[in-house]
Amino acid sequence: MNFFTRNLWAIGLAVLAVVVLAATAMRSIADDKAPADKPQAMDGKLFKVEESRSAGTVRTGGAFVSYDSIAGTLVVHAKGWDDAPPADGKKDDDSNPNAEASMFYVAYLKKSADAQTRPITFVYNGGPGSATVWLHMGAFGPKRVVTTDGSHTPAAPYGLVNNDSSLLDVSDLVFIDAPGAGFSRIAGKDREKAFFGIDEDANAFADFISQFLSKYGRWNSPKYLFGESYGTTRSAVLVNLLETQRAVDFNGVILLSQILNFDLSADGPSTNPGIDLPYQLALPTYAASAWYHHKASGNAKDLPTLLHEVQAYAMGPYAQALAAGGMLTQKQRMMVAAKLHQYTGLPVAYILKADLRIDGGEFEKNLQDDSGYTTGRLDTRFSGPTPDPLSKEADYDPQSAAISSAYVSAFNDYVRKDLPYQPKILFHIFADTSKWNF
Repeated sequence: MNFFTRNLWAIGLAVLAVVVLAATAMRSIADDKAPADKPQAMDGKLFKVEESRSAGTVRTGGAFVSYDSIAGTLVVHAKGWDDAPPADGKKDDDSNPNAEASMFYVAYLKKSADAQTRPITFVYNGGPGSATVWLHMGAFGPKRVVTTDGSHTPAAPYGLVNNDSSLLDVSDLVFIDAPGAGFSRIAGKDREKAFFGIDEDANAFADFISQFLSKYGRWNSPKYLFGESYGTTRSAVLVNLLETQRAVDFNGVILLSQILNFDLSADGPSTNPGIDLPYQLALPTYAASAWYHHKASGNAKDLPTLLHEVQAYAMGPYAQALAAGGMLTQKQRMMVAAKLHQYTGLPVAYILKADLRIDGGEFEKNLQDDSGYTTGRLDTRFSGPTPDPLSKEADYDPQSAAISSAYVSAFNDYVRKDLPYQPKILFHIFADTSKWNF
């Protein structure tokens, strides 16, 4: 799993406010008339456009919403593909690469809704290279996968239930798999170069959205982007591209678990050793995790009281100590290490050896190291066996290991039986984006 998918508690709280504001704006312009269809987009050279239709009902927002669902693919190309077609119609040069992506999507469109007033929201997870099964089946789609909180979900059969938190009461939804992830695929000359990069990825999504708006007659609908983790980075690039290069304004952009400033990531602070802020911002999450696993010490009577105390320490004395660097006396270093031990449960000797700076992977590996367990990453309530006790940082995410089978199995079953879409390819939770161009 790419390190850009960390969800920080403080960011999550801010995002909830953004989601509520966006949902309120959507409700103010939603009503009950039907969207019009447009002719299908042209097929590509390597992939074909596909579509499967069905219908359903979800209970959300205090009411039942009937919807049409569409599962399928659209074919997108690298930037410049249609600007200068090759003379012989066969061979492509470097300015006109022949790579294609087949991008899979599931759209939910409210029945009998007016396309000009009904909002439509394009939703995607991050990674980069993650499928969008998490937001689709765990957050905002009409069905939700049932998993066990804090422990490994038992093997199949898995359950799907009505999602009371679906956004379908306020907006139509389009869940999109990034090129190479989920049921999306890439092929052709220089395919990784064409789609695996910040700008290349945004171009593919812009192409997809433009085609979708044409195919389903939604150009004049209120439009929103909803990205999670790296999807927030994508949204920043994507909305700029859509508005400046394609003259398509959006009504709102919703950021969930934003990663817009990579210097603040607790998973890679050493890439910019002059920045200490990520250690400060991560400390409340470390403290909450240690409190949950009964590793924290101190006199805080409850978690909110503890977090208030830790936040004040992180932005005050801890920030001053990190800024002092080599000017700290040995006594001051010991005092800081003792306080960090109280909040995080990590040994004082380890904290001193780490120069008072613990990154995310190190914390996950060492919080429960005395019992041979690694702590979850996206959800620190989870624990799992440590494969290598001598490793410096976590080798995997126990939370992902605990729920991935439930999501992949339930989604494959749902796609084929309920939607019903019959892919002849495997579902990839993540694309191999090791060649991603940052």
